[in-house]
Amino acid sequence: MTNAMPQQAETSVISAKALNLTFQTNDGPVHALRDVNLEVGKGDFVSFIGPSGCGKTTFLRVMADLEQPTSGEVLVNGVSPEAARKARAYGYVFQAAGLYPWRTIGGNIRLPLEIMGYDKATQAERVREVLELVELAGFENKYPWQLSGGMQQRASIARALAFEADILLMDEPFGALDEIVRDHLNEQLLALWARTQKTICFVTHSIPEAVYLSTKIVVMSPRPGRITDVIESPLPKERPLDIRDTPEFLEIAHRVREGLRAGHAYD
Repeated sequence: MTNAMPQQAETSVISAKALNLTFQTNDGPVHALRDVNLEVGKGDFVSFIGPSGCGKTTFLRVMADLEQPTSGEVLVNGVSPEAARKARAYGYVFQAAGLYPWRTIGGNIRLPLEIMGYDKATQAERVREVLELVELAGFENKYPWQLSGGMQQRASIARALAFEADILLMDEPFGALDEIVRDHLNEQLLALWARTQKTICFVTHSIPEAVYLSTKIVVMSPRPGRITDVIESPLPKERPLDIRDTPEFLEIAHRVREGLRAGHAYD
C-alpha cells in the first residue's frame, strides 16, 4: 500500500512510566493497572482495547486527572495531569453523550466556554465552527431529544472540541450505537482527526474499530491491566470502510486478537 502513515513524532504528548493503580475496597485491594509504560506522540490516534475491567477507562481517567495513580508517573504535555487539566489541554468524550436536556445543542456546546469565561462573540464563533466540524451546522437551536443517538454523540464531541484543546480523550463513545451508525461516525471521526491534527486516545471493545481508526493500537490484559502489545499501524491515512476487507487490515486484526489471547494467558 502507498501513502503510509508517518512515523510517530518525537514529541511525547502523553507519557506513562511504571504506572500502577490500586483501588482500596471493602473486599480488599483491586489492582486496576500494573506497570504500564506507554508513549503517545503528537498527532497520534491511539486506541486502547481489552476485555471489560482491564483498566482502559481507568488509564484514560488517570490522563484526565480523574483518578490518581498509586505509583509511577503520567505526564500530559510534559506536565502532571492536574496541571494539564488546569491548562485545558484536553477535551473528554464520555460513553454517554451527557447533554443537558434543558439546553439547546448550542447551549450544551457553549457550557464549557461559559464556565471558562469566554466572551459571547467568541462563544458564538466557536459553536459555529465546531458544529460545522462535526457536520451538525443548523442544529444549534435543537434540543438533545430532537436528535438521534449518533447526532447526540457528535454534539458531545463538538463540546469537547469547543475550547480548542490539542488532545481528545474518548471513552468508548460509539459503543451503544448500532453498527451502521457506528461505521458512519468512525468515518467522520477519521475525517475530523485529519482536519484538526489532534492527538486522540480512544477506548473501544471493538477490534475492527480499533484497527480502522488508529495509528497505534494498545492491547491490554484482564485485571490487573497490563499492556500486552503495542501495534503501529501500517495502514494509509486515507481509509475507506472497505479497507477492512484487505489482507493488511485482517493481519493487524489477527495480531490484536492474538494479543488479547496472550493477555488471558496471564490469568
